[in-house]
Amino acid sequence: MRLRRITLQHFRNIPFADLAFEGRQQFFVGDNGQGKTNLLEAAGFVSALRSFRTADTRVLIAHGQSEAALACEFEHETFGATRLVIKLRPGGKEVWCDGEKVTRLGDYLGRFPTVVFSSQDQQLVRGAPGLRRRWLDFTLAAMDAAYLRALQAYHQALAGRNALLKRGADGGELGAFEKPLAAAAAELQAKRASGVAELAEHVARAYARIADGAEPAGLKHAPDITAENAHAWLGVFERGRARDQQFRTTVAGPHRDDFHFVLNERPARDFGSEGQQRSLVLALRLAQVGFFRARARVEPLLLADDVLGELDPERRRRFWATLGEERQVIATGTSLPDAELGAWEVFRAAGGTFKKESA
Repeated sequence: MRLRRITLQHFRNIPFADLAFEGRQQFFVGDNGQGKTNLLEAAGFVSALRSFRTADTRVLIAHGQSEAALACEFEHETFGATRLVIKLRPGGKEVWCDGEKVTRLGDYLGRFPTVVFSSQDQQLVRGAPGLRRRWLDFTLAAMDAAYLRALQAYHQALAGRNALLKRGADGGELGAFEKPLAAAAAELQAKRASGVAELAEHVARAYARIADGAEPAGLKHAPDITAENAHAWLGVFERGRARDQQFRTTVAGPHRDDFHFVLNERPARDFGSEGQQRSLVLALRLAQVGFFRARARVEPLLLADDVLGELDPERRRRFWATLGEERQVIATGTSLPDAELGAWEVFRAAGGTFKKESA
């Protein structure tokens, strides 16, 4: 898949931009805060109609504006020349693909895969479980409508149960939310376990290429609680009522799941060096590329946000080699990339505007 044109209006600090891309490598250069990452965020939004930076779509709309819009023109392996239009409003979003309105998210997911390499990815190793859980939910939901439905059902039932706990409801009232909560929890945990196992295989292969086979790497699913089925989950929530009533919230469940990076079967967070951890997060993103390609049968668009300058020359060479020579890469930075990374179509970013520089 290739992005050939992107048009933005009132998207964060970008009042208007209309950019045509000719080659397979585009680079946006400029000082921090000029709109480079915002442009990548807009391009990445097309995957699952979610931002890779925030769960609140309202903040994507420029201050003082009633809506934002983005349009993309793709060369697509399945659909050929395709035009996508997305309108964002405080109350929701509208999506149009080749002039037809998208009414079911399940029919849309997987069509336009993108993968973002970010300078903040290191926090996926070192940061809180919520960061990893959000990445995993985004990745799996982008390719699986059933996963998204289970995730939404779980959080809807969880919110209802927590609201009852906050007002001191009794067990009978709580039970009304525990049955749908248990059913969604069982499906969600099963899909997460299989998803992490599939991603772990991709991580192992990608890390071996980046680190030149130095040591085996992978991922381990770390559920908060393990239960075999919906009936078992119902028992978990029933047995936890007294504790949850005391704390006025649902203390345990899939909303506290995690996954861990491992090197030689040991936690990378505790035993991995700085270089190993950087290689691991690159491997995770490359695993996402492989996962999306296998599920959607479409080559993802790669978005690299200020990551090239952080890699030492050898790791950068190996990483770049794993990207291949066919995938489109749109990257950002405060200075231009090294010549060894090939020819780039360069755009200068300043104050939310972008100007193509002559070759």
